[in-house]
Amino acid sequence: MKDKAILWVFLAFVLGFALPVCSCVGTGVVALGTLGQIGQQPLPGAMGVGDAVAVIRLDGTITAGPQDYLTGTGITPERVRSLLDRATANTSVKAVVVRVNSPGGSVVASDEIYQALRSYDKPIVISMGDTAASGGYYISCGGDYVFAHPDTLTGSIGVISQFLNAEELLEKVGVEAVVIATGEFKDIGSLYRDMTEEEKALWRDILDQVYEDFVAVVAEARDLPREDVREIADGRVFTGRQALEIGLVDEVGTRQAAIDKAAELGNIEGDPRVVELRAQPTFLEMFYSLQASSSLPTVEEILGWTGTPALRLRIP
Repeated sequence: MKDKAILWVFLAFVLGFALPVCSCVGTGVVALGTLGQIGQQPLPGAMGVGDAVAVIRLDGTITAGPQDYLTGTGITPERVRSLLDRATANTSVKAVVVRVNSPGGSVVASDEIYQALRSYDKPIVISMGDTAASGGYYISCGGDYVFAHPDTLTGSIGVISQFLNAEELLEKVGVEAVVIATGEFKDIGSLYRDMTEEEKALWRDILDQVYEDFVAVVAEARDLPREDVREIADGRVFTGRQALEIGLVDEVGTRQAAIDKAAELGNIEGDPRVVELRAQPTFLEMFYSLQASSSLPTVEEILGWTGTPALRLRIP
């Protein structure tokens, strides 16, 4: 009787807990594996013969962090280089259209993407979507020819850095921060106090240097005098029509117009075959993206983000 009781307890555990848990885990693994395999499959239009124009979509904030494969958003230098490498490996691809829809982001990541586009061997035509501003415009300067939709929001040439000061709030709730640093400027931009005028001046010098780099990139890419660029580089945004008038883009047109121009630059006769290139995540990348998206940041992480000085080429 004792052995039967143990057997019944074991069966209850297996049927009531172990099997459902294993089923959920197995389903998740199979689903992630399937999604990963789907990402590896050629997209419609990728099959066939004849010269082609590759289309690469860059949507979201520009960052140096990992790609979010679940949402498909987020622009990173690694992702852009990977997609350009795939376009290079496909000998039928004669030109590339980069569809930019971004408010900007990281200064360093924007410059790395710009350099990758600028040095690419095949012709690159930029096609701006809803927004290609600040860092989004910066990377667009890497193309050989730039299209904007008439109502695209672009420009916003400038640099921004934002700091939070929660000193009074922390005092009200009775939180006191103790900061031990090796130098007077080590905690510049701290969340726990206001910045001094000297610290603001130091940070302004940094922003001015990055700003001048941005102006130089635009002046070179658009063949404009730096003085002319500075006149419009005050952070304002322009519509596609306005950007054309001041020389920030080459033409106003749709995505299809950009594809036609790319075919022309790639010496493709007739209607080109269009190949959509997208990031192809591995199983582990999909798994890590799922984990990251399902976990909420801790208070410590949030305070760390806000207390870390950073430079941004983006719309606030």
